[in-house]
Amino acid sequence: MASDDDIIIADDAVIHPGDLHEDFIRSSGPGGQNVNKVATAVQLRFDAANATGLSERVRERTIKLAGQRATKDGVIVIEASRFRTQEQNRADARARLTALVAKAAEPPPPPRKKTRPSKGAVERRLKSKAGRGTIKKLRGRVGDD
Repeated sequence: MASDDDIIIADDAVIHPGDLHEDFIRSSGPGGQNVNKVATAVQLRFDAANATGLSERVRERTIKLAGQRATKDGVIVIEASRFRTQEQNRADARARLTALVAKAAEPPPPPRKKTRPSKGAVERRLKSKAGRGTIKKLRGRVGDD
């Protein structure tokens, strides 16, 4: 079912070209007349909420990791205007999307194992606390004896 244009990230994370929509917009910043007449910046939209190549876990994590870049409808918008050509910006936007989905597809870390301090360590800690308390008590005023 995978075509040549699919971006395969993991077994449960594949980006199909039908889920991507690219708009070329004018880039901001310096560049003279070229900026005003050539649309080199890319606005890449990825409909993560309806993407068929993502498992449910990866879909939820992708939208969560996207943060402000995700709309309420689950569409992730990535703008790339780092380079002066459309092709470089297009590749940059796709690479950033791929990195985002790859991070979401990583397996969750193993659960933390609870550990307890040994009985001797607890006793040593309490003994040192008592010793510090004694030192601090002795810092008080000298009484009239």
